[in-house]
Amino acid sequence: MTELPDENRATELRDKAVDQLKEDGTVVSPRVEAALRQVPRHLAVPEAPLDDAYSTYNAVITQEDEHGNHTSSVSAPQIQAMQLEQAGIHPGDHVLEIGTNGPNAAYIAELAGPDGQVTTVDIAPAPAERAARFLTETGYTGVNVVVADAENGVPEHAPYDAIVVTFGAWDIPPAWTDQLKDDGRLVVPLRINGLTRTYGFVRQADHLLATSAHVCGFVAVQGAGSHTQQTMQLPGDKGVTLHFDEGLPTDPSLLDGVLDTDRAETWTGVTVANQEPIGTLQMYLAAHVPTYCSMSIIPDLATGAIGPTNLGFSMVAIDGPNFGYIVLRRNPEKKNAEFGFHAFGPDGAGFAERLADIVRAWGTAHRTTPGPRIAVYPAGTPDDRITGDRIIDKKHSRISISWPTA
Repeated sequence: MTELPDENRATELRDKAVDQLKEDGTVVSPRVEAALRQVPRHLAVPEAPLDDAYSTYNAVITQEDEHGNHTSSVSAPQIQAMQLEQAGIHPGDHVLEIGTNGPNAAYIAELAGPDGQVTTVDIAPAPAERAARFLTETGYTGVNVVVADAENGVPEHAPYDAIVVTFGAWDIPPAWTDQLKDDGRLVVPLRINGLTRTYGFVRQADHLLATSAHVCGFVAVQGAGSHTQQTMQLPGDKGVTLHFDEGLPTDPSLLDGVLDTDRAETWTGVTVANQEPIGTLQMYLAAHVPTYCSMSIIPDLATGAIGPTNLGFSMVAIDGPNFGYIVLRRNPEKKNAEFGFHAFGPDGAGFAERLADIVRAWGTAHRTTPGPRIAVYPAGTPDDRITGDRIIDKKHSRISISWPTA
């Protein structure tokens, strides 16, 4: 017989996690705090040690595929608290959670109260069964647990005051907007040019307007909404693979022989302090460089032509026959680092300088802003009805990105 966990220890760890989240600014609402302190999330993952179940910043993986990729998890308390704050759930609200495992549905039920209605849906039976068992065991018997592909939402319980999506989405299907009430909130980890942020959207008639965004990582969507990045090997280097989230270059053959040219190098003069967040820089580059992608390098196969980036990400830009990527040089004495670019191609030096100017523009006008204004319109919306510096077209939507100036 399995030994029951020490409930006093569980309560102690739960309170410690919430205290940390209050201290780091993730939890700001007393109602979200109360919900997090109330729900015994460890009962959803009885196979995990208590310390893992209440790890403030780490998820508990509950399912993997045959390749070891995570397909289901109980998100970290930090991520769940972040999304709950974005959702702004009120007593009496009707809420849909897309992607389930139990604790988050219970938090939502606490926030919606006895007059609210909570529905949680998952494409896979196993997470839904886990959630149903947990919700029954902990007394949240009023939550509707549904097994379905949520690409079409859950129309039988619509409309919703809030929809909370707990997996990484590449697009926003029409049903999610259609099943929201006017001024309803959609919280979704949305991938734009390979960069995922959990956005808090508010429905404004036929479109969605983001009111908040946080850097995050989530298990990718499965089913009809799944999206696979396209990849290609960099011509001339078997060890370098390029990853495209929004499609390959129009003519990849233009890069043939690109590494046979001299490598140009330029530095921007823009520095960041050690540990300074650079999430807005990543998004600014993704929205402004031509044909944005990322790269992965297998050192044993690489030629060495691509120098070390010294970064936790590898932003790459392609402009016809020109190829460039961001690099970093650290200054231990000043405890900061400067951004620069390497570039190859017939106009490698000019391309590196053009990329550097984009970073300089971010440093001058945008680095102190909270980030871009993101709006999501239905596919087919005419350009003259959309404002923004950049429009990214997906299957179901057109995403507008515009940047405020500091």
